[in-house]
Amino acid sequence: MPPSTFLPPPAYDQLVELALREDLGTVEVEADLTAAWTVAGNAEARARIIARQAGVVAGIEIARAVFARLDGSIAACAEVADGDEVAAGQTLVRLQGRARALLAGERTALNFLQQLSGVATLTQRYVEALSGTATRITDTRKTTPGWRHLQKWAVRLGGGVNHRMGLYDAVLIKENHAAAAGGVRAAIRKAQSQAAPIYVEAENIGEVEEALAGGPDRILLDNMDAPTLGRAVALIRAANPAIEIEATGGYTLATVREAAAAGVDLVSIGALTHSAPALDLSMLFEDRSV
Repeated sequence: MPPSTFLPPPAYDQLVELALREDLGTVEVEADLTAAWTVAGNAEARARIIARQAGVVAGIEIARAVFARLDGSIAACAEVADGDEVAAGQTLVRLQGRARALLAGERTALNFLQQLSGVATLTQRYVEALSGTATRITDTRKTTPGWRHLQKWAVRLGGGVNHRMGLYDAVLIKENHAAAAGGVRAAIRKAQSQAAPIYVEAENIGEVEEALAGGPDRILLDNMDAPTLGRAVALIRAANPAIEIEATGGYTLATVREAAAAGVDLVSIGALTHSAPALDLSMLFEDRSV
């Protein structure tokens, strides 16, 4: 299994617990209120999770963890792996076990699967939009609180790359940092004493020139029109080809290729995590025996 498809359980175990408590009130109950009144306690059932539309799957192991947390005897056989492309109507997971536990975990499992698969699928669309170029798609910190590791993992499954994980693993000097530090060059100089990579945001050619004087690892070109973006890229390449160049600021599937045409290394897309539509999935019971 490629490393990018693996998400360690500590990244989601607590979220699974919280999500189940949110839906059930407590994970110690035998069943949800509806099932407790309508389904026999010893009823067994088989079910399957299917895709209603094509996309990239993310969250299979998290869904399995949901059902395992409710009833460790549930058999959950995955027919696809995280990162796989699936077609509409395709079965993702087959489940067998106590009907009450399957019903209790249904929505929570689907919530994880649908949201993360939506992120992976949208990322793939952006990656495909840049087909034939060397430009990569990257994410941002505009993630659902508590879900950052999961959503950034889903971005990788869709073929994108991750930006910094948080405020702790890279320096990103933005307008307010520069103002508080006494300018971009002063901010870069102060940050160079530590080992993390240094990124600088620039909104115009003057700010690009100031950033170049400090020698950062990456310059983010924010909300530039196409001519200005092209000028900025040429300036950076001529001054220091080792500096990574990232275009940022509201790019869509219709405009992202324009940024790639300017020669940037990366385009960051906040929508990958804050606006990805959920992939349409369902869980269907097949039969029941007592």
